[in-house]
Amino acid sequence: MQRILAGTVGRRGLKSYRVRLLVQIGFAALVLLLGLQFAHFVRRAEQLAPAYRADLERGLDAEALAARYELPARPPGVEGFLPISGLMGLVDWIRQGRLNAVHPAATMLFLLFVAMALLLRKAFCSWVCPVGLLSESLARLGRRLPGLRGRNPRLPGAVDIPLRGVKYLLLGFFLWAIFTMSGPALAAFIASDYNQVADVKMLWFFTRMGLTAAIVLLALAAASLVVNGPWCRYLCPYGALLGLVSWASPLRIARHAPRCTDCGLCDRVCMARLPISRSARVLSPECTGCLDCVASCPQTNALALAGTRRQLSALRFAALVVLLFLVGYAGSRAAGLWYGAIPDTEYLRRIPEAAQVDHPR
Repeated sequence: MQRILAGTVGRRGLKSYRVRLLVQIGFAALVLLLGLQFAHFVRRAEQLAPAYRADLERGLDAEALAARYELPARPPGVEGFLPISGLMGLVDWIRQGRLNAVHPAATMLFLLFVAMALLLRKAFCSWVCPVGLLSESLARLGRRLPGLRGRNPRLPGAVDIPLRGVKYLLLGFFLWAIFTMSGPALAAFIASDYNQVADVKMLWFFTRMGLTAAIVLLALAAASLVVNGPWCRYLCPYGALLGLVSWASPLRIARHAPRCTDCGLCDRVCMARLPISRSARVLSPECTGCLDCVASCPQTNALALAGTRRQLSALRFAALVVLLFLVGYAGSRAAGLWYGAIPDTEYLRRIPEAAQVDHPR
């Protein structure tokens, strides 16, 4: 693995890559832990639901039953997988002046990652998102395939450029659908049975995956072995939104032309396939702020993260990413904007029926 990485980012860039990889693995481990905790919560609700329903049918008081049927803690962090619900919650919050109590963490995490894009470019995509880690890992594995010669091929511009527009079309559709909803309609959707069990449905998407979904994911994984990050590059509307927000970021990769030797290493390692060696500043919304280009550059200060008084190393940038995440999390909890208000008894009632709950028309 080290030989492959050295050939991709250069020996000097290995330290930077390892810092980013460590942060990515840390966030992936956090996501896995939250997923396991939530799966335990849902499983326990499924186990207790029949007895709870039987007690209700016998006429026992629901409030008295709440203590008897207490569920394990539900981790609000899983709402990070509900960005659409988070955006809807934000729009509803702006309109009504209060944050909904169904999935408040979804909105706070959405705001946190938008703020991260504003301050640190698309660091969410290259430092936080577990899908980004998986895509990069598959691409590196694919470079070992016979015939690829240690590189992931690039699609011709006539194919690549239109495909990149797909994620913006998807983003436009979601924005149009949400912002054209009336205030009462949006509030009704947020309070709907469907939205209340959206996190459960997301869990079941992975644990009870259907054949069609499995085929699509396998196809994306296979494509990721050859083309670097097809989901992130062509299909992810969340990344499209963060990229547009990152245009306003004060940070951007800057090239100091007198020091540049035109070796092209920065172009070669760029996951977004940007022409860094021909740019004074990288303004593209495709830039993820991974810093691989800076780490690979053999010339001191030929490439730097502009917008700061001193050059940011990968370690300092990683510290900013983690610090911003922790501040956002702690601030949300301190402000009382993290935990939802759905009682355990509601989960006991809704989770067994979640599979039959359809999207509101």
